[in-house]
Amino acid sequence: MTINHSSFYRLFKPIESSSFWCGRDAFHGSLIGKFKQCHNTPCAKGSDESQPFSLICCPCFSTDSVCQSTSKRNCSTSYEILGSGVILLKNYISLKDQVDIVNICQKHGAGPGGFYEPSHQSGAKLRLQMMCFGRNWDPVTKYKECYRSDGSKAPPLPYELISFAKTSVQNAQKRMKGLPSMCPDICIVNFYSPVYGRLGLHQDRDESSDSLRRGLPVVSISIGDTAEFLYGYTRNKDKLDKVLLQSGDVLIFGGKSRHIFHGVTQVFPNTTPLPLLQQTALRPGRLNLTLRQF
Repeated sequence: MTINHSSFYRLFKPIESSSFWCGRDAFHGSLIGKFKQCHNTPCAKGSDESQPFSLICCPCFSTDSVCQSTSKRNCSTSYEILGSGVILLKNYISLKDQVDIVNICQKHGAGPGGFYEPSHQSGAKLRLQMMCFGRNWDPVTKYKECYRSDGSKAPPLPYELISFAKTSVQNAQKRMKGLPSMCPDICIVNFYSPVYGRLGLHQDRDESSDSLRRGLPVVSISIGDTAEFLYGYTRNKDKLDKVLLQSGDVLIFGGKSRHIFHGVTQVFPNTTPLPLLQQTALRPGRLNLTLRQF
């Protein structure tokens, strides 16, 4: 699969100038029946669980059959400060760059060190598919083991993702104070299904003591279906805030908010922008990349 690396350089523009055509709420007519038929196919694991997990689903779904006259609306890039050191860049990633990110994750996710279902200490599986770039992480051993139980090692972190994260932080720094710079060397990639996709309330505290002390930010990329994201400074869910993370959004938290509690409470089916489906045939669910510096 060929990756168009040059498209990432558009991300270096000021965020006000970035926009992309999105097609949320665009499912209608015969497209609904055709697409839902594909999405109801049990392809999350496949009939053979020994087969590598693929982000690309439903080979029966052809972009040629998608209604090309579907109305489109322009989603301009904006930003929202959610707290000290917490900022949401809305519609920050262009459609072209979302496609490139999907292609990068698909290319590496289907190979050695690619997607798998991690487990808790109890042996219970997490309700997601995961892979890592740069350094392995899992819920039990954290960053202590270089190799996974299957003997695989994390593939190198692609330069395109490093550049993207650094530029995102630089743009965020123009709009808020107290956010340190960061050069990522780790990326954890999670894929949540729209039915079972959840991530319990937690803090990201497994990086080095120096990284945590300096409050080096986490850059979170959302692609695919919309998710409800819970966050705040306590484990009391009644006192936490919620925000919807849509395809193309980037959430950054660092500085004084580096240790916020956060989690994913719900993934909303059929909310992936239609143009993204046309160009990737991305399976139902949410693709999330979190980049950080160890």
